[in-house]
Amino acid sequence: MLKKTLKGAGIVLGAVVAVCAALALYVQVDGIPRYAHETPVGPKVQPTPARVERGKALAAILCTDCHLNADTGTLTGRKMSDLPPDFGSVVSKNITRDEEKGIGHWSDDELRYLLRTGVRPDGQYVPPYMIKLAHLSDEDLDSILAWLHSDDPLVAPTKVDPPGVTQPSFLVKALTHAAFKPLPFPQKPMVAPPVSDRVAYGRYMVTALDCFGCHSADFKSMNVLEPEKSEGYLGGGNLLKDVNGSDIRSANITFDEETGIGRWTEAQFVRAVREGFRPDGRVLHAPMMPMPQLREEEVAAIYAYLRTVPKIVKAVPRPTAPTPNADPAGKQLYAKYGCVACHGDSGAGAVGDLRKANERFPTDAELRAWLDDAPTMKPGTRMPGWKGIIRDEDYGPLMAHVRDLSRAGGTGASAIR
Repeated sequence: MLKKTLKGAGIVLGAVVAVCAALALYVQVDGIPRYAHETPVGPKVQPTPARVERGKALAAILCTDCHLNADTGTLTGRKMSDLPPDFGSVVSKNITRDEEKGIGHWSDDELRYLLRTGVRPDGQYVPPYMIKLAHLSDEDLDSILAWLHSDDPLVAPTKVDPPGVTQPSFLVKALTHAAFKPLPFPQKPMVAPPVSDRVAYGRYMVTALDCFGCHSADFKSMNVLEPEKSEGYLGGGNLLKDVNGSDIRSANITFDEETGIGRWTEAQFVRAVREGFRPDGRVLHAPMMPMPQLREEEVAAIYAYLRTVPKIVKAVPRPTAPTPNADPAGKQLYAKYGCVACHGDSGAGAVGDLRKANERFPTDAELRAWLDDAPTMKPGTRMPGWKGIIRDEDYGPLMAHVRDLSRAGGTGASAIR
């Protein structure tokens, strides 16, 4: 009797293993699913100057960092080395106005559908490594489209393929079959609350700009449609990559006084978000970047909303300050002032490429002027102004190191931005 029982159990177990193996093979071969759909028809975007300006500001936060190629200087796509390895090898697309290699032939309706649902015109679903704008207002979404259609140099038609092809991991393929699905296209107008309603508008910004995606516990457990139901909502700890490919955890931005930002004032928070300097004087560390494109009142509204979010006690390890070592003085200052956080060890960081610094700033006076007050020289740049922060005696060796990186870096189309 026991032998028969064991034999039956073996047969059942074997069948289960066979089914699981068959499912795994199917997922691996089938890859990312495609979905038949009818693209909803909406009005053609009217590219007013105000819309283009607003779209440029939003795209700088939502699109540019992922799609900007340092070699072409346009949004032709790049290898997303700052994504967690769980996603596989991801290469962003060419989203310039080129009709063959980019999105120049896409209609407004097709763009809206992709950005809302994650489904391309050919039915291909794009996994969560591309942001979905489920909470963005119709007006703000149309502003992004207006900018994508504009004559901005970043979206100038560029007839080149992205630098590689995305190879999603088995995990991503499995999750797109089981958990990650296209989001529903809104069935009613999406309208942002008034800025005067600070808490409501702050929530709008946190959800529309996908702040919760990085600052909650894990990309795999975030709830796009109901953000507050994401695991560890805004409590940080999500595993990310910095510009050098090293692990870094997102910060806890709840108002816990010990492990979050509960001791930050509104002015300190606004400065951190817009200028990139924390209350302790340290710079933000990539992939978190300054957002000077946001108005002060918008960042203040985010602060007001974060005060209402349930506190999470979660100590997240932060990048440590560099210690003195045998490196040349300029290289040590490059680390001390946090330049490495955005520009990387080699100066060729995806969020700030120094390879044409010598060409753009041929004299030390010009380079120092940029370091001192980049936001005035180029409004909207993410480069902070360092006047009063970098000590006078540090400028010489620091600029010498920047020039060394530029000489060693070859040619690149995108300099400091």
